[in-house]
Amino acid sequence: MTVLFIALPVALVISILFVIAFVFCVRSGQFDDLETPPRRILFDDVPQRKNKS
Repeated sequence: MTVLFIALPVALVISILFVIAFVFCVRSGQFDDLETPPRRILFDDVPQRKNKS
């Protein structure tokens, strides 16, 4: 029973930290474009032309 006095506050602190991190990521715009990154790996990059000087 005494383990609950340790485990419950630790679990609450960890969950609050995850919520704060999620809110920070949403407000900073990391989840704005969910379509482009998975499709980006399907297309080849345009080859860079070497500059002859």
